[in-house]
Amino acid sequence: MQRRSFLIGAAAASASAFGQGSNDAIGTGVIGTGNRGSHLTRGVLEQPGAKVIALCDIKADRLDKAATLAARDNPRTYSDYRALLENKDVQAVYIATPCHLHVEMAIAALEAGKHVYCEKPVGITAESIGRLVRAARRSNKVFQAGQQMRSMTRLRKTIEQIEQGVIGRVLMVKAQRNSSNDLAHDGPSADWFFKKNLSGEYLVEMSVHNLDLCNWVIGGRPERAAGFGGTLLYKNDPPGRDIMDGYNLTYEYPNEVKLAYMQLVFHPRGLPSGGQFTHVYGSKGAVDVTNSMFYALQGKEQPRELVPAEKEDQHAHTAAFYECIRTGKKPVADITVGATAALTAILGRESIYGKKVLEWRDLGVEL
Repeated sequence: MQRRSFLIGAAAASASAFGQGSNDAIGTGVIGTGNRGSHLTRGVLEQPGAKVIALCDIKADRLDKAATLAARDNPRTYSDYRALLENKDVQAVYIATPCHLHVEMAIAALEAGKHVYCEKPVGITAESIGRLVRAARRSNKVFQAGQQMRSMTRLRKTIEQIEQGVIGRVLMVKAQRNSSNDLAHDGPSADWFFKKNLSGEYLVEMSVHNLDLCNWVIGGRPERAAGFGGTLLYKNDPPGRDIMDGYNLTYEYPNEVKLAYMQLVFHPRGLPSGGQFTHVYGSKGAVDVTNSMFYALQGKEQPRELVPAEKEDQHAHTAAFYECIRTGKKPVADITVGATAALTAILGRESIYGKKVLEWRDLGVEL
């Protein structure tokens, strides 16, 4: 067999295994081609049976870079996402725009009959998330939220052991996302990130990942939240800033499970207890979820690793999206997961803003 014929046959066999013919690659559009959108585009290019056929951004320089990145697939370029959605060859779209645009674009894409991968957070207000939930449930298309930690193998296996009782009954979780620097004030996202009506705050734009992990390991959503925070160091820096740079929150879940969560962006390098962690405490011990380490209560045994470290596929969540499109499988981060994560962050944010204990039912969203 000649080499070229062999390669064509192998590609066809691989595509057939996913229920996809060799000549019917899933036409994909990417809306928003900045740092995150470019990463997602790379992921699409790596997937068998997927093709980047359309790109959209309002910034010409970003669009040109993305077109060069995806030159193999010769994509069409757009400055208006609605024109991209009118392209009948686009079957799936990735939405990686500033957060305040996610709901509008995701609903439009679903109504245009596209499968949707929407970056986190799926929305930044409870009302808009409610509209997206209804639209996603009306649609027969795949909706996947960009909560990519849900596709990390080690995390999943570690949480499975917690669910199986390695620490007994879950009692409390302590988590944080501290860093030594504010987001770059002259960076590519500075024109929207520091406005709470565009980003939703650090709490919603970034900590939605960490809070989703906490929901996952607890196995539910919080009933109420209370917290304190503010702009403590970077006051009006950059000019016009109205997002916090430090806060702490307490959430209460069913069965009296508590979550203590903190984020700040002025934790000096080298000072202990920096960075991100998620510690889960139970009746038999605790687990450092990130490192998959178990610690028995009262030192009854030596700490031990629950799940060995392994190289994670950085595009596993992208691969999972296409698997769901091909097979009809439910996404690990479906609309319920994505909405719950964003609403958990919003619950905390609004409790800080309102200086009161806020109940989940106060959000007014049916899940």
